[in-house]
Amino acid sequence: QVQLVESGGGLVQAGGSLRLSCAASGRTFSNYHMGWFRQAPGKEREFVAAISRSDTSTIIADSVKGRFTISKDNAKNTVYLQMNNLKPEDTAVYYCNLGGIYSGTYYVASPGSWGQGTQVTVSS
Repeated sequence: QVQLVESGGGLVQAGGSLRLSCAASGRTFSNYHMGWFRQAPGKEREFVAAISRSDTSTIIADSVKGRFTISKDNAKNTVYLQMNNLKPEDTAVYYCNLGGIYSGTYYVASPGSWGQGTQVTVSS
């Protein structure tokens, strides 16, 4: 069983930046692919970004490409989501996922391996 804790969310103005963190424990972090998803009220959870366990490739959703980047630090058992040029439509609860399927072109979340999420609110 893996415990995931997201942090770094907050209230920012459009055009601002945030860096989200997801700390994992319970299993060896470097053995797992990682992904970020987000969910706004009344909407389905959607994919944002993913990074391979070897830290050699990433997948970025078209909606955030050019603005968001994903990275990780195996020594700290932490994956990051750098969010730049934020827009009101980025407002959502952001969740990290550990141990999903990573193909190089898509990431499928591991069921049940979610953190509690961190709220990101972008004002216009």
